[in-house]
Amino acid sequence: MLREIRPAVVLLLVLTAITGLAYPLAMTAIAGALFPTQAQGSLIEKDGKVVGSSLIGQEFRDDKYFHGRPSATLAPDPNDSTKTVPAPYNAANSGGSNLGPTSRALADRLKEDGDKLKTENPNAAVPVDLVTTSASGLDPDISPEAAEFQVPRVAKARNMPEDAVSRLVASNVQGRMLGLLGEPRVNVLALNLALDRASAK
Repeated sequence: MLREIRPAVVLLLVLTAITGLAYPLAMTAIAGALFPTQAQGSLIEKDGKVVGSSLIGQEFRDDKYFHGRPSATLAPDPNDSTKTVPAPYNAANSGGSNLGPTSRALADRLKEDGDKLKTENPNAAVPVDLVTTSASGLDPDISPEAAEFQVPRVAKARNMPEDAVSRLVASNVQGRMLGLLGEPRVNVLALNLALDRASAK
């Protein structure tokens, strides 16, 4: 019986070493050599300190910054572990709200957010990505239209000309991947950092 079990145990150990240790280490080393920034999480630094990742959104509430898409991510309630509380851009709990088009809670939130944004820029239609959450809840990008919609608020808060802020938005628009995939987009963190640099001049 030992003769029959021994090959199975040896094969299990060999395959575990190959697929559980050697392969992941090799892929990590190759990724680190070919794509060092992406392999480390596409981190963005300011003055030598990490301020975020270009892949994960973060919440900006101040009027002097561009705001990203709403995030529906949650975290455990510190007062009651059986409940959850909103935790925008919580990468440990990525996910959407799962509210459907017939949801009264979703309709109410969309109306409330839309009305609030209308007061910010009454002459423009509210871009859909400023009121809807992404499937991951971590989307770091907004559409160029969503960024342009926020220009009057940001320019007023920073006492900058609107056309200067608009030029900053235009210079931060990323096109379709390979010219075909996806839609033009603006990374909110990168735009806000560029805004800080422009304001400091």
